[in-house]
Amino acid sequence: MTPQPEKDCTNRGWIALTALIAVLAVISLIPPQRIGGVTLRRANILSDLVRFEEEADALAADEAPLFDESDFHVDLEQVAELVADTLPASVQITYRWQTGPADSSHRDTFRPDTARMHPRLVPIEDFDTTGRSPMSAFYAKLAAGEPVRIAVLGDSFIEGDILTADLREKLQSAFGGSGTGFAPMASPLTGFRRTIRTQSRGWNAYNIMQRRNAPAPCRERFYVSGWVCRPSAGASVRWECTDAKRHLDSCGRARILFISRTESRVAVTLDNRERREFEIAGDEAVREIDVLGRMGSLTLEILSGSDGFYGYGAWFEDTAGVTVDNYSVRSNNGQALFWTAPGVNAQINALLGYDLVILQYGLNLLQSGVHAYGGYGRQIENMIAYVRQCFPTAAVLVMSVSDRSERTDQGFVSMSSAPSMAQAQRQAARNAGAAFWSTYEAMRSLGGMARFVQNGWAGKDFTHINYAGGQRVAWSLYDAMLSGAQAARERERICTASDNVIEETLALRVDSLFHGIAPAVISVTR
Repeated sequence: MTPQPEKDCTNRGWIALTALIAVLAVISLIPPQRIGGVTLRRANILSDLVRFEEEADALAADEAPLFDESDFHVDLEQVAELVADTLPASVQITYRWQTGPADSSHRDTFRPDTARMHPRLVPIEDFDTTGRSPMSAFYAKLAAGEPVRIAVLGDSFIEGDILTADLREKLQSAFGGSGTGFAPMASPLTGFRRTIRTQSRGWNAYNIMQRRNAPAPCRERFYVSGWVCRPSAGASVRWECTDAKRHLDSCGRARILFISRTESRVAVTLDNRERREFEIAGDEAVREIDVLGRMGSLTLEILSGSDGFYGYGAWFEDTAGVTVDNYSVRSNNGQALFWTAPGVNAQINALLGYDLVILQYGLNLLQSGVHAYGGYGRQIENMIAYVRQCFPTAAVLVMSVSDRSERTDQGFVSMSSAPSMAQAQRQAARNAGAAFWSTYEAMRSLGGMARFVQNGWAGKDFTHINYAGGQRVAWSLYDAMLSGAQAARERERICTASDNVIEETLALRVDSLFHGIAPAVISVTR
């Protein structure tokens, strides 16, 4: 049998290779797809030669710096020295005006509202490893009904008292207190806030984000509120309580904080009826006018000495219960914290005494396709350290970035970079031994940003929540705080019960011992 010649398959190999290249080329034309929470990138076999628009955007996003490192520069050793030098040398004078009994709305009984808006609890994670957790101390004060003060430092996400208004209302309903907390002397944003009405005349308000446009003396005196206000001659400001939320229509205490470098004279009017003038001694230290008595409005007038006067604002509160101060600064990623004056921060904390400082930042740094936020996480660790230097009485809680949506071919979907940012913030809190709470998880548990917009809880920018959305997020955070306070209360109950058992046991032993030796003592006495 004649052997058959081997078949030449060379041509078929070239055909197969050509077909494979054609298939891959077609696949490369398929745009990026999103399946569930995973984004599948475009398969581009000619990536070295051909680059599609979204690939170029992603590469630019990966390579572009997220923030200016120089904006976040801080020398923590110098901060510690400034704080140490300021507090002992400062002459903090409080001018007190007792207009009536300090009528407090504080509740003596621990009666939290257990109604919940969220399907599940998003807990606060405490990463303290020292065994002396500041968060545990905060919970214990809440559970015991002691006065508690909270500062929320953030960006436009909480501007206008969004979120903080509802957190304040829930906490004051459960643990007592009244009043809206901090309100600046003047600000272009006062009309946006519903929880207090502010009418200012003759003030120049300087924002820390535009600090280069502020006079040099102001740049050296910024507080974490982000505002410093300079009065002209005869300037005045009137704050009026509102009924936008419960416990805000009146309060039992107002504290006006300012610096008067030279002698000045001011007048304070309570509810348009009682008026008192104060002669203020000139000094570089922060001064306080502490007004005690039930009030619905307060007016401050600068009668003389306006040239050396730097106003911060007024704090409306009670002598007991919970106070929540909103310190929102638009476009702030946390870098403005390092532009504040450590001495001013420390002096105001010495007067007010914070128990918890919440850091709510990061929304402005989210970029589509970017998942590496470790560099920003390290800056958050510096923020935590800075807060601890200026507010040593306070626990620090890092709030994660919120959910945010972006437009795709399939419509608006959750930005895939948000959980990466949240994880970087969680890791920063862990590294610093602080506490962490996930705003992202709280919003996702309610359907995410897309549902927030659909329900009218957020703006059409798919980035910022409104008052209705703030209520939902605030209730979730309140649930987490309430859970911590209830656990602290239970621990205290167990410890008290154990102490009682020990005391009773010791009493029985002493009593038994006493009865055992009593006859001998009596015999000797006779």
